[in-house]
Amino acid sequence: MTQQQQPNYTFALTVVIIVCFLIGFVTTMNNSMIGFCKTVFNLTEAQGQLVNSAFYGAYALSIPFALMMNKIGYKMTLVLGLAVVGIGFVINYFGISSNLDAAQTTIYNIFLASMCCVALGIVMLQLVANPYVMVLGSPEKGAFRMTLSQALNSVATTLAPMFITYFIIAGKSADELSGKDVTVPFLGLGIFTFILCIILYFLKLPEIKEEEQVVDTNKQYKSSVFKYPHVWFGALAIFMYMGLEIGIPSMLSAYFDAHSDLLPANGNPTDFLSWYWGGMMVGRFIGAAILSKYQPRHLLTVCLLGGAACVAVSFVLPGMAAVYAMLAAGLFHSVMWPLIFNLGLQELGPHTKAASGIINMGVIGAATLPLLMGAVVDAKGVSLAICMMFIYYIYVMWFCWKGSKVGIK
Repeated sequence: MTQQQQPNYTFALTVVIIVCFLIGFVTTMNNSMIGFCKTVFNLTEAQGQLVNSAFYGAYALSIPFALMMNKIGYKMTLVLGLAVVGIGFVINYFGISSNLDAAQTTIYNIFLASMCCVALGIVMLQLVANPYVMVLGSPEKGAFRMTLSQALNSVATTLAPMFITYFIIAGKSADELSGKDVTVPFLGLGIFTFILCIILYFLKLPEIKEEEQVVDTNKQYKSSVFKYPHVWFGALAIFMYMGLEIGIPSMLSAYFDAHSDLLPANGNPTDFLSWYWGGMMVGRFIGAAILSKYQPRHLLTVCLLGGAACVAVSFVLPGMAAVYAMLAAGLFHSVMWPLIFNLGLQELGPHTKAASGIINMGVIGAATLPLLMGAVVDAKGVSLAICMMFIYYIYVMWFCWKGSKVGIK
């Protein structure tokens, strides 16, 4: 009797991991465009932060997209997500190229609309990419494949600011930059995305079956996820965390505006963003090795204190040392997301999946908090806006030790 041979999904896995890379690359690239947009379109800080709002606002549709996924399946959601991302980049190319003589406000609005379209596709991709990584191969190596995809995602976030520096800004001075500079690089990304879309459409992928949630039959659970306060506190913790993760890279251009003597000749704030995202990458590699060895609350506390210390020290250090201190916070921000999720999903049994969707909605914090910080920059200066991050640290610390325990026996 012969044992059934495991299908070879090496090529399919490679393509899906490239999709994971694309998710990290595009998400970070969008945030890294703030400094460019402020310069080209002559924006206030709050107007520049609309780059984040247009992109992360799409995450408000996470639950509707999840319901759609249940209707059309994982593969079609993956293909549709890539198609929508590609369409967004094409809209950017043709929309801006055909309106170069229009008012700067019009071109900026086209840019925001195109990135919102891209973000809608990214939200779909995030729903299905990780489940496919888990099933494209033997179950025993699922954790390895997931770690590999997350590692490449982190590499992508580090490379994205470099893409802007070398392919969009490309050594031009502030006076030489224009909206046209994004069109060809973005069209290239669109073509690349469509190629992935076509490949995946014709690839045979395994069917993904929903796993039954493990439930402790000896434990009594509440009738609804809405009756667990710690889930809602967890969603707010993710909301606040997004203000931390996105806050520093979003405020960096404003910081250099206020300290213009720090930038080298023909330098750009985007040049320094890879230090922040590189720190996030290193932190995730370290986190992968130690997350299972320490209590989530203790590790999250260390990360919160470390991140807050980096930001606090930046207020007393001189010159570029202050900038690098802020950027070093990325090392500590790197593993906060899974730790917050872990605490928010405790003791939920059959409600775990629904709670995960609710907590994930907190991502819209990246659409709102940087915008609020931008308004504070315009009204009171960048120092006060950066101080707002201490509010985010304090709330997440409260959730870590108090909020995550509310309603749990």
